[in-house]
Amino acid sequence: MTTLAATKDSAGSGWWSGLLGVVIFSGSLPATRLALRDFDPMFLTVARASIAGLLALVMVLWRNESRPRRGEWLSLAVVAAGVVVGFPLLTAMALQHVTSAHSIVFIGLLPLATALFGVLRGGERPKRAFWVFSLIGSALVAAFAVREGVHAAPAGDALMLLAIVLCGLGYAEGGRLARSLGGWQVISWALVLSLPLMALATLWWWPAGLGDVSTAGWLSLAYVALFSMFLGFVFWYRGLALGGIAAVGQLQLLQPFFGLALAASLLHEPVSAAMLGVTVAVVLCVAGAKKFAS
Repeated sequence: MTTLAATKDSAGSGWWSGLLGVVIFSGSLPATRLALRDFDPMFLTVARASIAGLLALVMVLWRNESRPRRGEWLSLAVVAAGVVVGFPLLTAMALQHVTSAHSIVFIGLLPLATALFGVLRGGERPKRAFWVFSLIGSALVAAFAVREGVHAAPAGDALMLLAIVLCGLGYAEGGRLARSLGGWQVISWALVLSLPLMALATLWWWPAGLGDVSTAGWLSLAYVALFSMFLGFVFWYRGLALGGIAAVGQLQLLQPFFGLALAASLLHEPVSAAMLGVTVAVVLCVAGAKKFAS
C-alpha cells in the first residue's frame, strides 16, 4: 500500500512538473516569431543554444556534477539533435512561412510522436485506449492542417512536421535518460555537448548592426534561450521521468491552448474559430489518454 501511494505521488508530481514545462514552452513559438523580426533563423537557433549552453556549463561546474557515463553520451547527442538544434531551427524556418498561431496547432501532434518514441526507446506500453485518444487528438490537428495550412504554406507545414518528429525523439530520449541522470542534468549535459559547435556557429553567423535590434527582439531571444531552451526542460524531463513518457507527453496537447492565447494577445495574430475548436477538442483528449496511459 505504501509503495502504491508513493508511486501515485511520484506520478502526480511528474504531471505537475510536466505541466509547468508545457506552460513555459507555450511561449516559445510566439517569442521565436517576435525574435525573427530582428534575427536570422540560423543565428537565432545557434545563439539561443549558446546562451543556454553557457548557463548549463556554469550549473554543472557549480554543482560539481559527475560526467555522464560513456553509454549516455550517445543518448545526449540524440537529445541535442532533437531539441537543441533540430526543433528550434526547423520551427524558426517554418515561422518565416506561417504565423505562430498556425504553427502552434501542430504541437498537437507532438504527444503522439513522443509516445511512439517512448515505446521504441523507453520501453513503455500504454493501453490500447490510450492510443485511441492520442490518435483522435492527432487526427484533429492533421485535419486542421489539411483544411487551412497545406494549401497556404506547404513549406511551413512540412518544416513543422519534421520539427515535431525530431522533437518527439528528443523528448522521449531525454525522458528515458532522466530516470538515471536526472531532469536538469539531461538538458544541461546536452547543451554542454552542443556548446563548442553552437558557439563557433554563433560567431560565424554573427549579424551586422546588432545595435538596431529592438527591445522586443532582445527579450524574445532571452526568453527562448533561458526559458524555452533550459528552464522549461528542467521541469519537462523531470515530469517525463516521474510520470512516464507517454502519459506526461499528452500534456503537450494543452500547449496550443496557451500558445494561441499568447499569439493573440502579444502578436495580435488572428485566431480562427477552427483553431479554437481544434484546440478545445485535443485538450479533451488529454483526460482520456491520461486515464489509460499505464
